[in-house]
Amino acid sequence: MFLALSATALPHGEILLILAVVFGFYMAWNIGANDVANAMGTSVGSGALTITKAVIIAGVMELAGAVLVGSHVTNTVRKGIFDPSLFEPMPLVLGFLAALLAAAVWLQIATWYGWPVSTTHSIVGAVVGIAVLIGGTEVVNWGKVLEIAASWVTSPLCGGVMAFVLFRFIQAKIINHKRPLSQAYRYTPYLVFYIGFVLTLVMVYKGLKNLNLDLDFGQAAIVATIAGAVCAVVSLGWVRKMRRRHEIERAELGVELEDDHPEGVPFVRKSDPDMKPILRPPLAEGSSTPSKRWEYRREFEYARMEKIFAALMVLSACFLAFAHGANDVANAIGPVAAVVEIVQTGVIETKAVVPFWILLMGGVGIVVGLATWGYKVMETIGKKITELTPSRGFAANIGAATTIVVASRMGFPISTTHTLIGAVLGIGLARGIDYLNLKVVRDIAISWIITIPAGGGLAMLFYLILKACFG
Repeated sequence: MFLALSATALPHGEILLILAVVFGFYMAWNIGANDVANAMGTSVGSGALTITKAVIIAGVMELAGAVLVGSHVTNTVRKGIFDPSLFEPMPLVLGFLAALLAAAVWLQIATWYGWPVSTTHSIVGAVVGIAVLIGGTEVVNWGKVLEIAASWVTSPLCGGVMAFVLFRFIQAKIINHKRPLSQAYRYTPYLVFYIGFVLTLVMVYKGLKNLNLDLDFGQAAIVATIAGAVCAVVSLGWVRKMRRRHEIERAELGVELEDDHPEGVPFVRKSDPDMKPILRPPLAEGSSTPSKRWEYRREFEYARMEKIFAALMVLSACFLAFAHGANDVANAIGPVAAVVEIVQTGVIETKAVVPFWILLMGGVGIVVGLATWGYKVMETIGKKITELTPSRGFAANIGAATTIVVASRMGFPISTTHTLIGAVLGIGLARGIDYLNLKVVRDIAISWIITIPAGGGLAMLFYLILKACFG
């Protein structure tokens, strides 16, 4: 790393490189606190993972994705906002440094208030601000900017619809069935297949750029199908193990197997869609009635059904964290790679090589940010928008992943953060609008709208400060 910082082609090169490393780590820290935290928020909020376990899983999988298969080549300017060849090296370096710092500061402000915002939008806003300040409005590709802004609507809408449909399916086939635990056993291999298929497709088709797989969508779908089938076969053994464990627990707790309520009451009443999983001791002998025994069996089955979905949540969280590390870390810290290359060579390229140590720095920074600061955003997504259980959180995660795959295939601009928020909103709407915290939803929407201008304004300010320092 230190050898990489030794040779410079610009004045004050060593200082500029040190600032790039510091700002890059600060950016990665805030990505972990906000972007990664929002991806793990559903798992924590649903009770599938504790914050400690979420930090460990996300840390390992994010770091593995970034370092092992993360992209080693990234666009110098995110999303083609402007042509870097139009600028001189020194102003461009100062501009990238200012953009990094501005995006990181805005992410920290958003995290302080618990707002899940898009890392991409933060850095895009900062880059737009720098481009306007240095080159004027005519150098900005406003078509791209409007395309990105459109994702404010398309991302949450698509994610919400997909999660709504998936959760309704789970409700109809499993949760509201008179034997939800048996239905969970039955459908788990199919759900595991879908998890393996969708999330493998996310990684193979949208991420894993460093592997140079160069697969079209059809080829990626074949690979994903095979991966999904393998996952489903493995899950069959796990399902049999869980079934045996639950049968032992059923016998120990004295849970009877009545199929229907003695008075004909549905298993899950329409007025009571949010039955909590209650793990009580066995009913006392001689004190039980048919209705109480039925209620006790319902609580038993619901609690264990949610445990199955909790395991599925952990699996989906691992996949998503790995895919995020593989696909987004390099792009998020791309300006660091750009600064290093320009300072060392004095040449401006549209593509910048991402050295291993930058990927490692990004991965470590993300882990530190998630561990020290991520609980605020996790709390917003997991608890403040709507109450999540493992089954609801699972539907949100997989609904968001499905949306990302479909949007990528169709070429629609989409934000991972906004898609996940939309998925959580879709779950809330599936339960009824009264189950949504509309004040929190309003605050999140406002934060999205001001992200690009806030990033741009901060970037302009920091650029003027850096220019005054370095000339």
